[in-house]
Amino acid sequence: MVKESRMQGHHIEAFLEMLSAERGAARNTLDAYERDLRDFAGFLSSRDRALDAATSRDIRDYLEGLTAQGLSASTAARRLSALRQFHGFLFAESIRKDDPCGSIEGPRRARPLPKTLTVEEVDALLAAARLAEDGRTQEEAVLAYKRARLVCLMEVLYATGLRVSELVGLPLTAVRGDERFLAVSGKGGRERLVPLSETARQAIDAYLPLRTMRLGDHVSPWLFPSRGRQGHLTRHRFAQLLKDLAVSAGLDPTRVSPHTLRHAFASHLLANGADLRAVQQMLGHADISTTQIYTHVLDERLKELVQTHHPLARKGKAS
Repeated sequence: MVKESRMQGHHIEAFLEMLSAERGAARNTLDAYERDLRDFAGFLSSRDRALDAATSRDIRDYLEGLTAQGLSASTAARRLSALRQFHGFLFAESIRKDDPCGSIEGPRRARPLPKTLTVEEVDALLAAARLAEDGRTQEEAVLAYKRARLVCLMEVLYATGLRVSELVGLPLTAVRGDERFLAVSGKGGRERLVPLSETARQAIDAYLPLRTMRLGDHVSPWLFPSRGRQGHLTRHRFAQLLKDLAVSAGLDPTRVSPHTLRHAFASHLLANGADLRAVQQMLGHADISTTQIYTHVLDERLKELVQTHHPLARKGKAS
């Protein structure tokens, strides 16, 4: 049985370096690609075949195996995307003379509508975040800081629709100067300006003095600093805080995540007449078709309203 050789590992590392240097791929994206390629390499090893010698039949069998394991079509499509890009890289670098992915069709999958929250549910979350009063003892001061930070996180997220990685990784300089806009560095290093609401600006203003008191002489370049390895609040920790907040607000915590708040931001803007292009720019979507999914959410809600409240619809159910 073939074990992953140094050469195979070198091909993966070279591919990941290309994604990082030429396409500005984020660390999470690189980790996902590496996991997918290592998994495929393990599959090939069971066939006594090297990673750079995979055939179209190998790739088809691998995808069929994913389906047999019960993995979703979206997971299989993501794995195939990783394999396409990897073998395209091998071909471009003349490591291979052909591309075994060229004749392979991806699994058909229906695009799911994004999960979102109502305006009332977001209001309940924001109200729960503001419940604590300013403290006076050291313990109460820590609680006041954490509450101010949570309110700031919530208000900024709902006001801007940032990706969670963009939110927790905001540098302190992002809120310096003209606070009517937030400077964000998104996917692929693309920078954009996102307008801040008045309540978000007030939350930032309330949080910053407590942040300074909390840090003391310690200097941190992050808006939401942490003692962890990354130096700032992690995505995982913020997601935990949000789940706890959902419970406090009387909401189902399984329905609440940083991503559902991003979806809520977009859906609520469009429901109130915002221009699709403007929402695309604020979300940082490279392709407007990605933003258009939110119009389908609105369509579904309109259908639900008609089915629930229209007199003819009720009469049809009664008959």
